[in-house]
Amino acid sequence: MNAAVLLRAALLALAALTLAACGSPGSKKPASSTAGPAPAHVQDGAPRHRPADLSSIPDAVPRVEPRSRYGNPATYEVFGVTYRVMDSADGYVERGVASWYGTKFHGRRTSSGEPYDMFAMTAAHTRLPLPTYVQVTNLENRRSVVVRVNDRGPFARGRIIDLSYAAAYRLGMLEQGTALVEVRAIDPRAPGTQMAQTQPAPLAGNTGGAPSVYVQVGAFSSRHNAEQLLARLNGHNLGRVAIHEAPDLSVYRVRIGPLASVDLADSAARDLERIGFPDYRIVVD
Repeated sequence: MNAAVLLRAALLALAALTLAACGSPGSKKPASSTAGPAPAHVQDGAPRHRPADLSSIPDAVPRVEPRSRYGNPATYEVFGVTYRVMDSADGYVERGVASWYGTKFHGRRTSSGEPYDMFAMTAAHTRLPLPTYVQVTNLENRRSVVVRVNDRGPFARGRIIDLSYAAAYRLGMLEQGTALVEVRAIDPRAPGTQMAQTQPAPLAGNTGGAPSVYVQVGAFSSRHNAEQLLARLNGHNLGRVAIHEAPDLSVYRVRIGPLASVDLADSAARDLERIGFPDYRIVVD
């Protein structure tokens, strides 16, 4: 959560909408948004007093909405990284690491221009169109929520979605700060189609049922190329580095792991950057 928090403030300054009124960070429902990025010196976190009814906050209800006027450029850049906004969320499914954000941004303007409400079922994503409804499943405890994506982020490497405080509470990930999740877009014209199967498909190559975390350094159609990358990585004390073959041998993935936690994956990612391998992904299988 902490890395994503520091980076999110930069994007908030990109919004073109200026709202005059300010919401109170201590209130449960921000009436309007606070203009400008959150102060860098303010730490993010949970509210001082947790509301008693968090577990009863309902899922977002998918409905057909027009594309947001703000937050949907074809491309945008944050800290030297260019992000391309998807034309459509149809068929989007991804597994990876989720984080969450809370008090620092409560009442502040999101990329869509709406005020961030940490007690609403919302989320931030770098590429999905705003708004998009997604089902997020914690692969470690199988809890699921439906959230409305109305913000941009997270911009920390190795994170695929940033959830509101309420959504993170419902998924049981507040204390840990991160969770291994599956994110699945919902078609608001027929939400029951995607939500009928509430549990994600079995984890590929994992007979134990528990998710495994890897840092993927490369993926190739040629095994020879994968072996060349593996040889370059060997000798750097990165732990177990191996080639993972697709069942049909169409893709050869070079991965570090499996790793026991997100913290270890983050550590491996920092090691890769240190030795000159900045192009990696944290993946869940």
